Amino acid sequence: MLSKIPATPVFARTMIGRAELALMAVTFLWGGTFLIVHLAMRESGPLFFVGLRFATAALFTLPIALPVLRGLTAREVVAGGAIGLSIFTGYSLQTLGLQTIPSSMSAFITAAYVPLVPILQWFVLRRRPRLASWVGVALAFAGLLLMAAPRDGLSFGRGEALTLVSTLAIALEIILISFWAGRVDVLRVTVLQLAVTSGLAFACMIPAGEHVPPFSWPVILAACGLGLMTAFIQLVMNWAQRTVSPTRATLIYAGEPVWAGIIGSIAGERLPAIALLGGMLVVAAVLVSEWKFRRAAGASSA
Repeated sequence: MLSKIPATPVFARTMIGRAELALMAVTFLWGGTFLIVHLAMRESGPLFFVGLRFATAALFTLPIALPVLRGLTAREVVAGGAIGLSIFTGYSLQTLGLQTIPSSMSAFITAAYVPLVPILQWFVLRRRPRLASWVGVALAFAGLLLMAAPRDGLSFGRGEALTLVSTLAIALEIILISFWAGRVDVLRVTVLQLAVTSGLAFACMIPAGEHVPPFSWPVILAACGLGLMTAFIQLVMNWAQRTVSPTRATLIYAGEPVWAGIIGSIAGERLPAIALLGGMLVVAAVLVSEWKFRRAAGASSA
């Protein structure tokens, strides 16, 4: 006679532990970054700001990775370069968009990268998306249409369009990280990708015609503060997701644009009701795209 395995109490499945609380704090910080960048764009060009932000993040991470840097391989150089290029593209376009659109609008549009990841994986990694992924894409598309038509009909401005394109680069970053996962040293690649992002941003200032802005403490503090925050967030995510499932983590991350909307509203930003509805559909798309349909527990029991 087989002994029964004790059922996990409901409170144990729903209890929020330290790792979940840490990820919630991360989403709050993420939500606040959009407003910080939006305000900093009044005094700085986007490429200089991105370069300074990621240079700070690289310098902050370097002491942690220094003991293992001697073992840097060619594969890790390629991985760090490719991931860094995607980060540079995504964050530069997002920062450029924040020059002209509210921080809460940027956060809602950026969240659309989550349902895009499974679709891009289909083309890059040949992994067929689940039904939930397609439903998530449909919801995100509907939400983006509503955000594109808050006043005078369907019209995506320059800032919205740049931010939407940035979501493709951010989704590609996630796919590239997944592609090289388990085959490279995380610390070495992390430092390299941050340095590549910073170097590309500074290098592109010349062809883009962007000049170093006049010295401004708000810009320096914002860029360096976000750099430290970027490194801190990455370290917390790496620690917390050792015990938090990807699905549960994504549910927590879905709060990022919500926090951005709340913080933006406190700062005086006001989005039309139809745009807020679109933003909520994007958040729903994030949640639905990670939903895993399971058969009832008793369906397979003998």
